[in-house]
Amino acid sequence: MIYLYAKSLHIIFMVCWMAGLFYMPRLFVYHTEAKQKLDMEYQVLHAQFIVMERRLWWVITTPAMYITVASALTMLYLSPGLLSQGWMHVKLTFVAALLVYHFKSQHIMKQLAAGTSTWTSTQLRLWNEISTIILFAIVFLVIFRSAIDWIYGVVGLLGLALLLMLLIKLYRRYRNAKKE
Repeated sequence: MIYLYAKSLHIIFMVCWMAGLFYMPRLFVYHTEAKQKLDMEYQVLHAQFIVMERRLWWVITTPAMYITVASALTMLYLSPGLLSQGWMHVKLTFVAALLVYHFKSQHIMKQLAAGTSTWTSTQLRLWNEISTIILFAIVFLVIFRSAIDWIYGVVGLLGLALLLMLLIKLYRRYRNAKKE
């Protein structure tokens, strides 16, 4: 019974964590693009983005990450046999990548607040897609477990990554053409 409560909390807070990880880089893009405004406009927007980013990060995203990890550790403690399964090792590797992504995003947030970020809006758009790719990998891995053919899975993820990069580049061209 405790395992099912932990699993429920894991799913709910994973959704909250991912929502924060999806939205935060969008705020980074808008924050970065605000630099193109007049200085007075930028100062107002900069202050507002700092507030929005901090609230999203410290009230939703980071607490959700900790609860997701805690509930996962609870499930692993209650069902240690999961750690002997190969798919779980791969999943934990993707989760580790997501944690690195989380803390690197926190670093970017601090750089933007300090005005020291060198990221372009295009780079941040690409950064935004990394969490999507990791989420796809984790969900497909958990659903299919060992039944998935890893070659197709890797090719599918690479295809998704290439498609996302292509769409970002097309959107950039569209925006540049619209400005002219």
